[in-house]
Amino acid sequence: MSTRPDMEKDAPPVPEDTAQAGGSGWAARWRSVCGGCRQIFGIPDYERYLAHAAARHPGAPVLSREEFSKRAIDRRYGGGGGMRCC
Repeated sequence: MSTRPDMEKDAPPVPEDTAQAGGSGWAARWRSVCGGCRQIFGIPDYERYLAHAAARHPGAPVLSREEFSKRAIDRRYGGGGGMRCC
């Protein structure tokens, strides 16, 4: 993909698994780091929810990303209406 042919011959080979989704390349490592940060800071993780739903509740309908986010915010900040201090 480079416009310089000399760069192509000097470039290290790219392992096949880095190009695949969920491989052991940088993209998979980055997703893992981001998932860990979400757990540490208590941020809901939609992909984790989907994996859980598929493993534990096969065939059950899953929430859309928007509905998942709305429920997570309501759960955290009390979406039952009215102001809540603590």
